[in-house]
Amino acid sequence: MVSPFSSRDGFVDDGSGVAAHYGNPLGEQRLLARGAAIVDLSDRGVLTVTGPDRLSWLNSLTSQALVGLAPGVSTETLLLDANGRLEHAARVLDDGETSWLLVDRSEVAPLGTWLDRMRFMLRVEVADRTGDVATIGSMHDLLDDGDGDGTVPLVPVLTSHDTALVWVDPWHEVTVGGHSYADSDRHPGHDWTYRESLVRRSDLDALAALPAERLAVAGTLALEALRIEAWRPRLSTEVDERTIPHELDWMRSAVHLTKGCYRGQETVAKVHNIGHPPRRLVMLHLDGSDGVLPERGAEVVLAPVAGSVPDESDTAGGAEPVAEATAPRSVGHVTSVALHHELGPVALALVKRGTDESAPLAVVVDGLMIAAAQEIVVPASAGAAAGVPRLPRLGAVRR
Repeated sequence: MVSPFSSRDGFVDDGSGVAAHYGNPLGEQRLLARGAAIVDLSDRGVLTVTGPDRLSWLNSLTSQALVGLAPGVSTETLLLDANGRLEHAARVLDDGETSWLLVDRSEVAPLGTWLDRMRFMLRVEVADRTGDVATIGSMHDLLDDGDGDGTVPLVPVLTSHDTALVWVDPWHEVTVGGHSYADSDRHPGHDWTYRESLVRRSDLDALAALPAERLAVAGTLALEALRIEAWRPRLSTEVDERTIPHELDWMRSAVHLTKGCYRGQETVAKVHNIGHPPRRLVMLHLDGSDGVLPERGAEVVLAPVAGSVPDESDTAGGAEPVAEATAPRSVGHVTSVALHHELGPVALALVKRGTDESAPLAVVVDGLMIAAAQEIVVPASAGAAAGVPRLPRLGAVRR
């Protein structure tokens, strides 16, 4: 499916039918950051759950407390496996009659099928609305045209049961029942004003035809850069088959620690109270001297100490050739990467919990090591919130 926004000048497909950019990624990023542009996210999916049991049913299956969710209030929830590993994530908005689940396109079929199998005798119906409803991303309220004169906004946001279908990302603060491992005093999420508005897919053609002076658009590269700056995890990028919510600080907005049982809840509680997540999320500030950006999955290693990598070539900037004889120790991998309009090249990465928080890191790209300074998102001390003392083993001799 190719978006109607492909008719815009400079359109470059990001591989999913929407724009990676329209010819000026950094300029688009600046517009988006100050609330002057929208992002076409029509490649994403929308599921609905209707019926009087919908909220209590979703509450019993997923990580967030959803019983009593008021119409128009935004939240998000995670579906975990029995071992607490992440399987699905959904951005949730209820209108009083229907729960709207905003998901990545790859999630529509597997999540919809799983939910449909779990209905049993409950009064719920699951439907895929992706074919007629599309998502528009922005950093500002699309219901307000900014003129204050009461005119109709340019973007016709869908309304259902008198509720505007606008999901406002709760990442900007720790939600009720949640917990953040990151330093709350300097958390960049405080400035994260991101939201997703639903529109009729049939309205996209008219939106795309508006001149740039009336409706500025940014590509997904711009949104990714701002998301990385905010330390905001995403299922399709940060999550692999081993990920638990603690590693990404996703307990901040998507997990309610005291709501009761759901699949994977035992692991969530155990790691949070008496354990530590095996990996931790970091933001990397990359050396941009060589103009090289790593790809998702690139290896993160401990940077070698000066003189430990013998090589006669003089490599410019912060890139060092990787010498097989002194291969640096691998500590993780890159999950997302972008060129930020102010910070330069940045990335999110998952590294082993025991990785020294002050150690210089590097990212391996085509045989080169790109220097990377780590900014702590999840500290190595994350977890063990209950402070339970470790008991000596039976029969152990004290010395």
